[in-house]
This record gives sequence, C-alpha cells and structure tokens, in this order.
Amino acid sequence: MNINFFGILALPNSLNRFISKFMDTNNEIRLRLRFNKEVNQNIDSLRQKFIQFTTTNSPDYFLKIRGYHIWINIKGPKKAYWSPHLHLEMEYKDQNETHIRGLFGPDPTLWTLFMFLHFMIAGTFIIFCGIAYSDYILKTSTTGDFVVMSLMVFAWFLLYVTAKQIRSNGEKQMNDIEKVFLEILES
Repeated sequence: MNINFFGILALPNSLNRFISKFMDTNNEIRLRLRFNKEVNQNIDSLRQKFIQFTTTNSPDYFLKIRGYHIWINIKGPKKAYWSPHLHLEMEYKDQNETHIRGLFGPDPTLWTLFMFLHFMIAGTFIIFCGIAYSDYILKTSTTGDFVVMSLMVFAWFLLYVTAKQIRSNGEKQMNDIEKVFLEILES
C-alpha cells in the first residue's frame, strides 16, 4: 500500500527500498486505502457467503451486493460523518480461486463534497493565474492575484489535513469492517 515517491528520483535501488520500507500508511499521500487478497474459494460460493451475511440483519453493518461488487457500510448509532465503507470487487481467477480487490473510503457524500471543494480551489487558482498573467502583461499590480493563489494553495493543504484527520478518526471502524470481512470469508 505504500507509494514510493523516491522511485521517481534517480536514487539507488538500495536507498529506494530503505525509504519505502519505513513508510507507513500515515506517511503516504493516498487517502483511500487499497488491498488485494487471494481466496481459495469459488467466486459464486464466496458471493453466497456475503448474501448469507445480509440475512443475519447485523445491527451495525449493512451490505449492498451488485453482481460481484460488495459494499460494507456501518449503520445505526455507530455511523458518523467520518465512518468509512469498504468496497470489494471479486474477480474470477481459477475454478477454486478468487481475487478480491478492496478499497476503504469515506462516505460517498463526504467524498463528493471533498472533490467538489478540490475542483473549486483548483478552478479559482487557475483563474487567478490567468488574471495574474494579464496583470503582468498590462504592467499592473499582481499582488492581489498572488495572495489569492497563495490562499488557494493553503486551502488545498487544509483540505488534505482535514481528510487525513477524518481517515484517522475512522481507523478503528476500518479495522472493525475488516474483521467483519474476514469473518464472512471464514464462515
């Protein structure tokens, strides 16, 4: 799950391995955690296990199944605005083997809000870049333009820090969802 930013640089392989070995999920930029899992079970019997779990009427978890896509959400009094959900995608690999790709993410409404704010900040930054260029060509003051662009960069970092905080708030619930996922696999 680590992103090796230093692999882009021309660093020796030993240094790249050293740097990426000590990067943990709190030090990476990615906000939505991903994983892959190989399961030695038929894809249809595995899907049936998830369907079976939906009939137990768990008070804390809600499963939505569409084809071979499964969403595990938190419901009831445990759900908060920062509560994560898990999206699983099952792929047929072999007769008795299934590849599962998982993606932890925030509530889709919250994620949409964050993306909207990112696009608004980026749009404002680009517009004021154009205005700053025009002011520079016209030999007028560009101070206000650069102040607004600096504020947009600051707002972007503020959004990122907020998203990291939301992810850390939901870390316990991510672990709980992962336990439910593993219990369903083992049943």
